[in-house]
Amino acid sequence: MKEQRNYNRRYAKEYGFWRSVWYLSFLYLVAVPFFTIFYKYKITGTENIPKRNSNGKFIYTANHVSIFDPFLIAFATKRLMAFMAKKELFEADNELKQFTNLVISLGAFAVDRNKPEIATFKTVKDIFTTKWALAVFPQGGTRPYGKLEGIKRGFGVIAKAVKADIIPVAIGNFSGYPKLFPFKRQTVNLHICEPISYKLPDDEITYRWCEEISKNAEYEHDFPKPESMSEEPVLEKTTV
Repeated sequence: MKEQRNYNRRYAKEYGFWRSVWYLSFLYLVAVPFFTIFYKYKITGTENIPKRNSNGKFIYTANHVSIFDPFLIAFATKRLMAFMAKKELFEADNELKQFTNLVISLGAFAVDRNKPEIATFKTVKDIFTTKWALAVFPQGGTRPYGKLEGIKRGFGVIAKAVKADIIPVAIGNFSGYPKLFPFKRQTVNLHICEPISYKLPDDEITYRWCEEISKNAEYEHDFPKPESMSEEPVLEKTTV
């Protein structure tokens, strides 16, 4: 019996030419037509997507409402994107085996949400030696729409380890999966937010991420504002 591979460790060579071709083919031949047909969508904030020739490193971080979210982020950004997924998704007896095989072929890799392994950090570093970006769902898994819960703050640790700024992606107004009988187009809005610096304290990174998602996806959150955050200065009015 062939031993199952541990997908928490993937290498730069796995994000080369042919996987890039397969990823872009899936994006433009499957994902784009699918969302165009089945969803009334609105994408804003595209000016915050770094230029393709940018020398910076960026981690795209979104709230998680459905299994479509990885494809939605790729659809919105039109970028090569390696996705960090919970290790349970890669288990042999997983009910979503076909979906798992698809995301593996598109470059996803596994992470232990409670105790990230060194292999995970090595994979992230390898990815950033290629033209691919990284996408993470801080909630760890799909959650009911409307409130940010179960946030795993490890995305800030990873950002600091590889010196990558964080770009929140707010998935809002998600009305559900497509309905074929009778056919009905669902709704979804995506907003790409301004980057959050990896140099900020961990709590501030998480708080700012929660604020951006809440503001742009109409979510609630109860993550406390860190005491280290200074109040915004009040500007005096001037006359011209």
